Amino acid sequence: MDRPVVGAADLGATRSLGMSDVAARAGVSHQTVSRVVNGAPNVAAATRQRVLEAIAELGYRPNSAARALVTGSSRTIGLAIANISQYGPAQTLLGLEHAAREAGYFLTVSVLDDDSAGNLIEAVERLSTQSVDAIVALSTYEGAVRALPDVSPRVPLITVQAERGGQDLAVWVDQEIGAALATRHLLDLGHRTVHHVRGPANALEADARERRWRIELESAGATVPVVLHGDWWPPSGYLAGRELIARRRGGEEATAVFVANDQMALGLLSAFDEAKIRVPDDVSVVGFDDVPEAPYYAPPLTTIRQDFAELGRRVVQAALARISGTSFRPAPVPPHLLVRSTTAPPPESHTCPRM
Repeated sequence: MDRPVVGAADLGATRSLGMSDVAARAGVSHQTVSRVVNGAPNVAAATRQRVLEAIAELGYRPNSAARALVTGSSRTIGLAIANISQYGPAQTLLGLEHAAREAGYFLTVSVLDDDSAGNLIEAVERLSTQSVDAIVALSTYEGAVRALPDVSPRVPLITVQAERGGQDLAVWVDQEIGAALATRHLLDLGHRTVHHVRGPANALEADARERRWRIELESAGATVPVVLHGDWWPPSGYLAGRELIARRRGGEEATAVFVANDQMALGLLSAFDEAKIRVPDDVSVVGFDDVPEAPYYAPPLTTIRQDFAELGRRVVQAALARISGTSFRPAPVPPHLLVRSTTAPPPESHTCPRM
C-alpha cells in the first residue's frame, strides 16, 4: 500500500508539525517516531532511516521541553566556565561542545565574570535549576575547586582540569607529566639546571607544573633556581625574561627555561630578542599548551601539547556514565612533547654575552 503523502503546506499555517505528521509520512506509528527521536536502540535500521527521511522532508523539529517531560531527559549538559579568553579554557569549551554534539547532546554555557569560589558555586546552582542532565564545572583556581564539594546539585557534577577528587568525577590533563617531559628534555640535552616561569598563584595547573619541575631537578641532583612568576599572559613572560637577563648579568647560570604556557613564552622570547640573547644558542626555551601560533614563533617553540579534544570527549563520557548510572573511571589525558627549534644542547661557555 502506498504511504500517504503529507507536506508541510498541507498542515495549515496555524498548526505546528508533530510526531503524528512524521508518522504519517513515514508510514509508522507515533511510538516508533518517538523511539527514533529519542535515540532508542530497538528500531530496525530501515525503519529508522525512513523516519529520519520523513523528519528531513517535513522540516520537523522535536519539542525539547515536551521530550524532556516524556523521557525525563533534556539531552543537555550545563557548563560553568571562566577565563574563556585564555587558550586552555577556550579550547576545552570547544572540545566539550564538539563531544556533546557527537553524543547527541546540547551544551548550555554559563560564563563566569571571574573564577572565584562564589561565582562558580552560583553558576553551578543556577544550572542545576535548569533542564540539564549533568553539570560540568571548569575551574583552574584552587579556592573555587575546593568549594565544589559543598555544592549538592540535583544532577551529576563533573570537574574539569582540576586535580583528581571532584565531588562526583574529575577529568584532567596530567599536568605533572607535561612538566616532567619539559624538564627532562632540557636536562637530557645537557643543561645543568632549568629555570621556571610559573603561572599565577592558586592556579592548580601552575602549582602542578611547578611541583613536578622541582621534583625532576631534585631527582637529577640539579640546583633548583628561584621561580619566576607570571600570570599566563605575554607581558608577564616579558618581565620574567628581563629578570632572567638580570640574573645572567649577575653571573647566574641560565641556559634553559621551562615556561608554564606558550603565551608567556612569547613574551620571554621577545625580551631575549631585545637583549640579543640567541634562542636556542644561548638559552633553550620550552612552553606549554601548543597554541596554534607556536610553530610560527621566532624561532618555532618547543612545547607540551594538551589534547583538548580528547579532554572534552572524556568529560562527556563521564557525564553520560553518571546520567545512565554506569561506572566510569576516568584516566588523565596524557600530554605530549613537541620538539621544535627553541631547544638545543647548552653553549660551550655559560658566560653571558655583553648587552
